Amino acid sequence: MVKVLFVCLGNICRSPVAEGVFNDLIQKHNLEDKISCDSAGTKGWHAGQLPDHRAIKNALDNGIALTHKGREIHATDLDAFDHIVVMDESNFKDVYEMYYKTKNTTPSTEKLFLLRDYDPKVTGVKEVPDPYYGSELDFEEVYHIIQRSCKALLDSLIEKHRLVEETI
Repeated sequence: MVKVLFVCLGNICRSPVAEGVFNDLIQKHNLEDKISCDSAGTKGWHAGQLPDHRAIKNALDNGIALTHKGREIHATDLDAFDHIVVMDESNFKDVYEMYYKTKNTTPSTEKLFLLRDYDPKVTGVKEVPDPYYGSELDFEEVYHIIQRSCKALLDSLIEKHRLVEETI
């Protein structure tokens, strides 16, 4: 089982949307027995809470129900997940430092990376913008960034881990 953890700041906007989108893609590809995912925040401010109401609405408008309850990333997640996918540089730095302090080594680029490393339309900054202080249009833009990035990430994981058997 390949395990993926999506991480943002508070675990109420970007990372739960990525978890919902990725789970939808996993289901559509019939890979529930081969890939799983979760999400967390580098801060525990919203632990136990549902995602932001705008994230929930936007995801529902795109056919995805978000039921995740916010949680903070813990050192145990560093071993529990094969891939830790972070939304922006600030949170990347926080997870990187946690990894170094816990493991006394640096994570590989296959272990810890930015989601937009997989965005086929990325130009310049590789961060998923935080829509928290923005409008519903910002949540829609973030949804589309996450959707296309998660699709490319899943395609990469399928190939890397050989998750689909080839037919002759």
